[in-house]
Order: sequence, then structure tokens, then C-alpha cells
Amino acid sequence: MRIRINYILLLTAYFSIYVTLVSAQQPKMNEMWKGKAETREMNAERGKIFKEGRYAMFIHFGYFSHLGNKWDGKTYYGIGEWMMNENMANLTPEQYKSRVKEFNPTSFNADSIAAVAKAAGMKYIIITSKHHDGFAMFHARSTKFNIVDATPFKRDIMKELSLACQKAGLGFGFYYSQYQDWTTPGGNGGPDKYENGQPASFDDYFNKRCLPDIQQITTEYGDLALVWFDTPGGIEKKYVDKLVEVVHHNQPKALVSGRVGHGQGDYSTLGDMEVPKKNVDGLWESVDVTNDSWGYAWYDNNWKTPKQILINTLSTVARGGNYMLNIGLGPKGEIPPQPREALFSSGRWIKRYPQIIYQGGRSPWGHAVSWGDAVTRGNTLSLLVYNWPSTGKLFVPRLDNTINSVKLMEGKVANSLKYTVHSGFIEIDIPVAAPEKLVSVIELDLDSPAKASAILSVDPQQQTTLDALFAEVRGAEKTDEHWMEKFGEWKHVDRIKGWSADSKVMWKVSVIKPGYYQMYLNYTGEGRYVWKTENTEQIIQNQQNSSNVYQWYPFGWMHFSKPGDYEITVSLIEGNAGKASLTGIKLEPVCF
Repeated sequence: MRIRINYILLLTAYFSIYVTLVSAQQPKMNEMWKGKAETREMNAERGKIFKEGRYAMFIHFGYFSHLGNKWDGKTYYGIGEWMMNENMANLTPEQYKSRVKEFNPTSFNADSIAAVAKAAGMKYIIITSKHHDGFAMFHARSTKFNIVDATPFKRDIMKELSLACQKAGLGFGFYYSQYQDWTTPGGNGGPDKYENGQPASFDDYFNKRCLPDIQQITTEYGDLALVWFDTPGGIEKKYVDKLVEVVHHNQPKALVSGRVGHGQGDYSTLGDMEVPKKNVDGLWESVDVTNDSWGYAWYDNNWKTPKQILINTLSTVARGGNYMLNIGLGPKGEIPPQPREALFSSGRWIKRYPQIIYQGGRSPWGHAVSWGDAVTRGNTLSLLVYNWPSTGKLFVPRLDNTINSVKLMEGKVANSLKYTVHSGFIEIDIPVAAPEKLVSVIELDLDSPAKASAILSVDPQQQTTLDALFAEVRGAEKTDEHWMEKFGEWKHVDRIKGWSADSKVMWKVSVIKPGYYQMYLNYTGEGRYVWKTENTEQIIQNQQNSSNVYQWYPFGWMHFSKPGDYEITVSLIEGNAGKASLTGIKLEPVCF
């Protein structure tokens, strides 16, 4: 069941801690980010592996992995790194620390982890050196609460993984929680006194714990690709400036993540588990998980398939960003077999088509299309077909280019395909069966770099979703919504709310083939709603029920009498307007 979150009550929940600390301080691809990126692009060596690698492994591993979301026999569903939080086991620092001597990850093998990342096609690894719980996964001099001094394991796995990455030709970097520390005196959320009763301030924490740690990890673990800070919250700018200064001084080729705070990072990070629907400018990354959790959770077997991993990676590249995919190592330090096999499978595809991941540029349409996505490379446009039509035809949205050739790729083998162009739309004759199990590739050789209209196209064979993000809105509010399915498992939608009798939502679309299309609306609300949808030819008005979760409701057949450009508008006629939230409409061709 979806857990709906009241934004007022979030002052005492994870959302308040996390979103207020991260999102409010983490600019979302705005002009400030562009300015920072342009300035720092002048250092050609800094972040080279980030700019060229495009795909990375994130590792959440720590003392919390040993707990695996269990405490005193009870399972806590959600984000295991937050076991101390009141929404999880609500542990005191003393309680939390009491089992650290049980943490003994004897199966940890740095070379094996690096080999998996390399086989997956990933170019660098970022691992948690200290999460919010304050436990150091390296031999920290600032605290005895670390993997060497506090556990029977007695090994600095950060050094081992750094060396393994170096041998494998992979970049390496650290996650570090710079603001939150729930067990170190003075850290945000941590004790406000030392054991001797003396008051502890954030300045104490920063100068006695955080800064010495950053100094240590940026000088004793070889070359770093980046340092990934997190949840800056209310941290003062003077502390952020010092962290950035230390990282850039000690590691001149390393990037600082945007979550360091105050817009001082070298690039931006989207919200957790978010792959954008629209092209994004500047240097940025998406961070995602192989299942539902960041750290290991004993119950979480909701793994992403090889195809879903590949689609998320390709879609992020098509939007212009980097994809960093997380694995929560098991309590003994092992990669669980399910994500390992999934990464091997998607990695075999990447090995066949390396140019797509590492050289692919943003899609000329600026968004995904009904059958998949696209990337550019010089005068080449690579169509990434996620949903292969079984009709022998692929319809490609309008391009403002002359086509020299169309080829079906099977690894390095290219086979010419026949095609026709109608008013800029391309109809390609394709085999009935997809040549690839995961994602098939068709390459268009063009007379110049691909140029296309941003207008959405209605596919005559497959469902076309018209997302709220791409709508023009009058008399209502277009915004994004975030919620947690479980504690820490984030979902994101773009939606339209604040409806009234005067509200109108409009999409401009190009129809390739005339005919009837079954129309669906996706919304939440309370009670029954009457929605009116119209184009220049027809009005569809119908009543359907609602739910407190987003669902697709059928509303009728929409007719387009000829190919061309149309405007589709949606209005709310009856129902509880204050509760209505629409994410978009969907058109599905009716086949006779």
C-alpha cells in the first residue's frame, strides 16, 4: 500500500530530514548550476572520468548492512541506513553501537567487486566511507568507531577497493555524510554533549571529525574521481567552502558532488531514484538502486531486471546525464547474486554497443518516445528500441534532416533497412522479430547533426503517453510530487493540481496516422470526476471514479481524421477539484 505523506507532518519524519536537507539545498539544473559547470569546465582534467564514463557503481555498505533492517528480531521496512531514525527502530547512539563487534564482512573481495563493475560497463565506483550513522568504513584517525578498531574484521576495505579499482582501470571515489552524524557529538542529529558532559557544537564536530576525515580520505587512498557529499541541510557556507577547498587542493582531478551544499558542487544530482523525462543541460547524474533499498535489507528481492537497468542507463544518457546505480553489499560484504547476474547481462549489451553509452549525446526530441529513446553522435542518430513492434514497421517522429541511410545494428554488423518519409515522419521497414533480447539499435546516418521539433508524436502502433511535464497549463498548477512507497523508497511524478472551472491543460501533438485512439487519464482524487477532453474534431466527456493512488481510467475513443498537428485539451467539469491531481493522458491505437 502506498504511504501518503502529509507535508506538514514531515517535520518529524524522514521527508523533513531528507528533502529539507537535500532538495532545498540541492539546486535542480537551474542557471546557478549552469554557471558553476561552465566555470569549472575550464579545468579539463577535473572530472574527466565523470564526463566520459557516463555509468558508475554506487555502493552502500556499512555496519547497517550487518543489521539488514532487523533489530531485536523485528524487521523494519525501508531505508536500512536510517535504523536509528524514529520512523525505523528509533535507536539511541549507545543502542546502535552495541552490536558493532558482530560486524565481520569476511566475504568482502575488492577485486571481485571491481570485476563486476567492469563487466557491467561501469567506469567508476563510489562507496560509503561514512554514512549518517557516523561509522567509518576506513581506518579513521578521528574516531574508534570504525571498521578497523571497532570490529573483528580489522581491515581497511577502502584501501583494498581503491587498489582494486586502480588495477582494473576504474575510477574510485567516496560518499561522505558531511552534515548529519547521529553518533558523533556535535554532528547534526547527534549527541549535543561529549561523554564527559561538555557541550558539543557543530563546529566541534566539523573540526574534530568531518574535516580530518576528508583530509584523510583525500590524501591516503590514491587518485579519486569524486567525493560524493550528501544531505547538506542547514550547513553554513563557510564549512562547505572549506570542504570544497580541501578536496580540490588534495585531489585536483576530482569532482565535488552538488549535495555538498550552497551550489558549490561541480555538478548536480537529481532526487534519489529519479530518471528525468526531459533533456537536462549541464553536468548531472541520476542515482538509482538495483532493488528498493540503498543498504542491504534481508527481505528486499525486488530486483531490477537486466532490461530495466539498461533502459534506465540509456534513458539517462539520452537526457544528457550520468547514471550511477547502487548495490547494497550483503552483511558479509558480498554482492548479492541477483544484481550481479543482472549487471553481467546488461553489461554484455553495453560491450556490443559501447558507442551508445560513452559517446551518446542528448536526444534531438528532448524526451523518450513510445517505442524507446534515442542518442546522437555526430551525424548519427541511434534509435534505441525498447518495445519492438511486431508489425514490421517502426514509426519515427519528425526530423528536420535529410537521411542518407538507415541500418539495423547487430553488434558491429549493420544491415540496411528500407524506409519512407512522409511530412518529416519516417516509416522504417523492420524485421518482425527483435534482433536483441534487451534493446535493439537502428542507426540513421543524416546529412547533419539531428534536429527535431519538441512536439509530441502520437504513435499509430503503440501507446503514447502525454505527460503533465509537457503540457501547457492555464488556471491550474503544474508541479512535481514526491512520496515514499516505503520509508526511503522514493517515487516521483509531474502532475497538475489546483483545478477550477476555468482550468485547461493542453498538449500539442503530431498525428502520424488517422484513426481512433482509446484515451485514458491518469489521476488521483476523491469521489467521482467528470473530465472533458477535446481536439479540433471531437469532445469526449465521461465520468469515472478515483482513488488515492494514481491509476489509468478509460474515457473513450478519440478520433483524428487526418495526419497533422492537433491540440488536445483536458478540463475538469465535475468533482472535488481540490483533491484532483492529473499526471497525463494516454492514447492507444484501436486496431480493426
